Amino acid sequence: MLEDYLVPLLLKLGVMASIASLLARSNAFKSMLMRENRTMNQRLALSLCLSVVFGAGVAFRVFSRPDYQAAYQAADLGLEGSIIAGIVGGYVTGLLSGVLISLPAFIHGEYLAMPLLAGVGVLGGLLRDLAPDSEEIWRFSPFFDLNIYRFFKESKDYRRTAFHLVFPAGILVAEALRQGVRPLPEWVAADPPTVPTIIAIYISTLFAVAIPLKIWNSTRNEKKLEEKDRLLVEARLAALTSQINPHFLFNTLNSVSSLIRTDPNQARIMVVKLSKVLRRLLRKHEHFSPLRDELSFIEDYLSIEVVRFGDKLRFEQDVESDTLDMIVPSMLLQPLVENSIKHGLSGKVEGGTIRIRTRRIDAKLLLLVEDDGVGIPEARLATLLDQGIGVSNVNERLKVLFGNQYRMWIDSQPGRGTSIQIEMPELQAELVPVS
Repeated sequence: MLEDYLVPLLLKLGVMASIASLLARSNAFKSMLMRENRTMNQRLALSLCLSVVFGAGVAFRVFSRPDYQAAYQAADLGLEGSIIAGIVGGYVTGLLSGVLISLPAFIHGEYLAMPLLAGVGVLGGLLRDLAPDSEEIWRFSPFFDLNIYRFFKESKDYRRTAFHLVFPAGILVAEALRQGVRPLPEWVAADPPTVPTIIAIYISTLFAVAIPLKIWNSTRNEKKLEEKDRLLVEARLAALTSQINPHFLFNTLNSVSSLIRTDPNQARIMVVKLSKVLRRLLRKHEHFSPLRDELSFIEDYLSIEVVRFGDKLRFEQDVESDTLDMIVPSMLLQPLVENSIKHGLSGKVEGGTIRIRTRRIDAKLLLLVEDDGVGIPEARLATLLDQGIGVSNVNERLKVLFGNQYRMWIDSQPGRGTSIQIEMPELQAELVPVS
């Protein structure tokens, strides 16, 4: 009777969903899913992974005690696992998976199980090859009415829509082969199944193949989104950094050009120092560097500006030794120091001092860049983080890198100077991505 079959059929779908979900949590299996073109070793690895899982279900069924046979029928997903292996991995994966999955049944005396499941695995590979592109196998729907609607109404790409009719038909053919060959015992009852029962068996097979494809496709889409987010972050960092380097270069060259006629020797010194700074910039491609290197770069940069401003420009450091090896975004301090010179001290007749202070506080790095220049008007201070290249660029980079785990704030008093403070989480060198 149909009622005798419904519980095992529903359990079968539940078991398949559980297996697919557990596999989707494995990073190694996720890597296998993300590959479209696999080497022979990768195909064998995928086949072994699927064979162990689905072969265990066949073993549970054939070697369970007779009084527990009905309880283990739902675990036997050998046919579905074989066709899925072919769909996901191709002919070789499907064929080998079918052979390995059928081994428990073959050992138990069900000799037709091996040729059946091997053939079904190859059938899965054939269905994969019939797809217009590799992404179509993940869009499979077990609902025939939807596939028929797509064929006649939704799309003019008849090859694509025809594939979505052939795909479920191939799965039904696989189930028909199992029903015809009968290498496995009856599901529950000894009586021949009725027509509604046969329909229910075919439908359950369709859904048992669709469930893992949908779950794994969701996993693939999540991985693709993560990869797109990572690439977007790297692209934004590259764009933001490229704004800083030309900005620094153009300002320095302007300083050199102003000295060529008035003080050629000082201009030559600036060119030498600039070449030293540029060599370092060209040699480093990391998004991050130790604070020690950033401070060294600032010293080189300020040695250029001192040539321009003379004794009017002074530089002081108050750096705690335990912060020197902490990791910070590259070119973090230079635009802040440049802003202090350009907007804070250049307009002050007697010049002034730039101070850099660092502290480690509760696994966080606190950076302070301050000057005693002309200060920033209150009206401009409110929009400083959103305008210009220097400060806004630094703020944007920190936002990209740390999200809401950083703080950056600016205090300024007209006539007394400006202070820029940054608080960011401590980073470990081995965890920092390198482009």
